Amino acid sequence: MELSPLRRSLLELLKSPASATQLAAALDLPRQRVNYHVRALEQAGLVELVEERQRRGCVERVLRARPGREIAADVQDQFAATHLVSVAADTAREVERMSGAAAAAGKRLLTFTVETTVRFGAPGDVHEFTSDLAEAVRQIALKYDTDSGRPYRVVALGHPGVSDER
Repeated sequence: MELSPLRRSLLELLKSPASATQLAAALDLPRQRVNYHVRALEQAGLVELVEERQRRGCVERVLRARPGREIAADVQDQFAATHLVSVAADTAREVERMSGAAAAAGKRLLTFTVETTVRFGAPGDVHEFTSDLAEAVRQIALKYDTDSGRPYRVVALGHPGVSDER
């Protein structure tokens, strides 16, 4: 199963039991969209039903990530082009939405970009570089992460560069 950024976010949130309605509110997404992805995770055996309860004439399903079924979500599909495109598109949508909200509130949206070019000597070097980069980012995130801080999503993407030669 390919884990999109949204499904990885859902798995992270489902470390604590929650309903699709609660997840949708946390992610600021339509409940129907979240429910679709939660059901896919459930069918894949990654989440389990904790309880069903009556709520406003409907049955609310509360789920959680299945214990012992940890997935290295930060590594899953890290070399797939479709995953890169999906993450980039989600990031663009999120930033555009937040930028519009900030502008409407008369505020600036604080973002940052880190960009560089790396020339790998051998094809396998990209895999080692990716592992080293992931570990470095993990270490830096641990240094600055606080429970009371404002969360930031950090995305590192890599793709072959376009040659300037014509």
